[in-house]
Amino acid sequence: MRAPNHPLVSPPSLLRRRLLAGGAGLLGLGSLGLAGCRSATPAPDTGRLQRLGEARWAHRRSIENTTAGGLSGIDYDPAKGEYLLLSDDRSDLAPVRCYTARWPQPADAAPEPTGVVQLQRPGGGPWPGRRHAVDGLPVPDPEALRLRPSAGTLLWTSEGDLARGFGPALYESARDGRFLREFALPAMFTPDPTQRRGPRDNQTLEGLALAPDDRSAWLAMENALVQDGPVPTTTAPGGPCRFTQVDLATGRAMRQIAYVPDAIPLRPLVPGTYADNGVSEVLMLDAHRMLVLERAYATGAGNSLRLYEIDTRTADDVLAIDALAPGNHRPAAKTLVADFATLGLSRLDNTEGMCWGPPLPDGRRLLVVVSDDNFNPLQVTQFAAFAYTDRP
Repeated sequence: MRAPNHPLVSPPSLLRRRLLAGGAGLLGLGSLGLAGCRSATPAPDTGRLQRLGEARWAHRRSIENTTAGGLSGIDYDPAKGEYLLLSDDRSDLAPVRCYTARWPQPADAAPEPTGVVQLQRPGGGPWPGRRHAVDGLPVPDPEALRLRPSAGTLLWTSEGDLARGFGPALYESARDGRFLREFALPAMFTPDPTQRRGPRDNQTLEGLALAPDDRSAWLAMENALVQDGPVPTTTAPGGPCRFTQVDLATGRAMRQIAYVPDAIPLRPLVPGTYADNGVSEVLMLDAHRMLVLERAYATGAGNSLRLYEIDTRTADDVLAIDALAPGNHRPAAKTLVADFATLGLSRLDNTEGMCWGPPLPDGRRLLVVVSDDNFNPLQVTQFAAFAYTDRP
């Protein structure tokens, strides 16, 4: 999801890109590009996250003749002691790929890249880019990545190629990038040419969480399906996002719950200009509890990042419900873990990746996040590490 060079802090999606491109000349707010690096009226610090380190990669860093950036997914491989980093480049700068890097003691020194893995298309070879799209084959929009330890394979999501009729997708690839399979997702995720139902463009499978037993994975929508409700506004929460649990043995959806994202916590600097909020990543705490990262953006005001905890058992199964509405389901209740504005980071950017790192010496878990810079020089590829304290 690349954004063009822009005098404002650029937003993280194609929809944001289109809206801001038309308003750049009108607003003329270039001097305010980095003004909004804190969320408005941050929630109290819960004490569950302690900042350990923060680092950056240089803009458009070259790694093995590819342009690094757009990092939207991250996971840790304990067997190799390295992180896997998925780029959301739609094969515009280089074919669909992920990077490997080492960050042995997360602090203020940057992770050291160790390689590039090209994620291949069915039948072999690189996925085509938008300029060379092939009939019958989508142009992936990579967003989230998880390593399956038991199989040594990679699960990754694409937000789809809705304009060409391809919906969001979950793929599995070998560790060397060879394509293994695509999962069959419920029909509700099929694009509707009339846009009266189904997924919204660029607001689909942003999050992916692997169950601790490696038998299932949760797919998290960034925002609601059209028939389920509106996107968030500055005055009202959005319609419910569907989180779908997929059985990795059968490849089929086994359960689905609803999650309601907050109203947009920031207001645009100029009333009426663009703002949004949605789910950017999910991560399992245990077999049932999940961390959910909400990422918001407002024109001229910047980003907000809020981390919540849910228990998937507290929500109804909505897999068989065609359209979610008040009264026909119980969404997941959520508890605030942290507002990132309180955690001492140098700035808040478009954070889209989140994973567990190796255990810390004191027994706490290491939580690592990474931001997607949209290949824009006014944004950053930011790595941040935190000690995570679980609830009693």
